[in-house]
Amino acid sequence: MFEDKDNAMQKPDLGLMLREDAFKGKVIVVTGGGTGLGRSMTEVFMKLGASVMITSRKEDVLQKTCEELNALGKGKASYAVCDVRNNDQVEAAIEKAWTELGPIDCWLNNAAGNFISPTERLSHRAFDTIVDIVLKGTYNCTLAMGKKWIAEKRQGTFLNIVTTYAWTGSGYVVPSACAKAGVLALTRSLAAEWAKYGIRSNAIAPGPFPTQGAWSRLFPDELAKKIDPLERIPMKRFGEHPELANLAAYLLSDYSAYVNGEVVTIDGGEWLQGGGEFNNLSHVPEPMWDQIERMVRGKKS
Repeated sequence: MFEDKDNAMQKPDLGLMLREDAFKGKVIVVTGGGTGLGRSMTEVFMKLGASVMITSRKEDVLQKTCEELNALGKGKASYAVCDVRNNDQVEAAIEKAWTELGPIDCWLNNAAGNFISPTERLSHRAFDTIVDIVLKGTYNCTLAMGKKWIAEKRQGTFLNIVTTYAWTGSGYVVPSACAKAGVLALTRSLAAEWAKYGIRSNAIAPGPFPTQGAWSRLFPDELAKKIDPLERIPMKRFGEHPELANLAAYLLSDYSAYVNGEVVTIDGGEWLQGGGEFNNLSHVPEPMWDQIERMVRGKKS
């Protein structure tokens, strides 16, 4: 695991951003909620009073996570075994949440998959695997949930987890880039089309928020020795899970009722650092700047 730099900006000491009863009476579904960032966001939603159903394909993980979350004594956690690529399982998860917890108010599309590889090494099946989980999974859930809300004449809120390379593109994660770009287009398109039904759609584009498992797959030890992602982040630190969870809570809450079709980046300035042609000049030491200044002044004179 990478270590934050000694000169990193101080990490915040975060609690809850919203008042503790902000989600009282709300029902939220979080796909991929059994581990990692999905679990972190679920915990914050429950602390705010929500009842949350988490989904994934692994029942043992879901069961254990629900037990731990319910032990917090805030909100209520339930689960549904659901492969988001399978529309029948998505429909079943919606009905289970509606029956056990009540009408669903918010849906967080968090389930994802990714790996790094030169694109020419990928089989079409490898490409399909990522696109099916990220894009097909998101539109399966969104279409099923949206139709239910419209039929029931209920308002609702979608929140989708994308990435900054949804709009910049990125080599070596091409299936993920294609899929996340599709999710971002879905977010913005439905924000315009479904607002008339009282349905909002927004997205978050997180930068590096290390988690067990996913992080080690993206940055195995041998690669980690050659590439330090902290060098790309102006703030020289990774994101803290509560920072993302509090942002997600805001975008699902009534406080953001006029935010629709927006993607909020939370990456410490990472993608802007990579986009600026001269941003790497931060590596120039002070004595060299003195020399450059003398050269420039000499030419002017």
